[in-house]
Amino acid sequence: MLIAENIHKKYDKLEVLKGVNISVNAGEIVSIVGSSGAGKSTLLHILGTLDAADSGTILLNNTPLHLLKGKKLAAFRNKHIGFVFQFHHLLPEFSAIENICIPGWVAQRKKKQVEAEAIELLKILGLKDRAHHKPQELSGGEQQRIAVARALINKPSIVFADEPTGNLDSNNAKELHQLFVQLRKDFNQTFLIVTHNEELAQLSDRILHMKDGLIVHSTITA
Repeated sequence: MLIAENIHKKYDKLEVLKGVNISVNAGEIVSIVGSSGAGKSTLLHILGTLDAADSGTILLNNTPLHLLKGKKLAAFRNKHIGFVFQFHHLLPEFSAIENICIPGWVAQRKKKQVEAEAIELLKILGLKDRAHHKPQELSGGEQQRIAVARALINKPSIVFADEPTGNLDSNNAKELHQLFVQLRKDFNQTFLIVTHNEELAQLSDRILHMKDGLIVHSTITA
């Protein structure tokens, strides 16, 4: 489903990625682990088209992402890729449901349909009674769940998560871990996760170990 080959990336003279190869199957949860500076987040951002590789190829559902540019790339990203970051990046002036709906509105989908789907996501996440709360009225765990719902609103092929539990306490982190597993079980949702959290990594189907800009080892957890 996602196949990337020979991904290279330099910043000035610093070679961050040195020819990374990676594949993720539909409905799979894959975690990338490694020490700080190994290139994990850089790889995730390139695979998610938030940054561009210096060379290499990326295919998502047979679409060559490395060849897409400008509006075509932005439209594809909005429709097919979801993102969850360490910090939720919710817009403070919008309610929870409005934050969830934003990617759907950007995609010019019907307003009522998007809102109905957002309500369903809130139900699934146990946050229906928080629909009209602003981010500052929500707990850290609730804010991150809203960010997950926002990532899912356009039914993306894959969700990229960069340290999604890094800003949460242990209880909220555990709940988010279980949420990813449940979403895969219920909706066959695919996740690629960068994490330092060993518990989250162990819940994945595979753990990819990065070191010095390369994936050096793969562990099947099941």
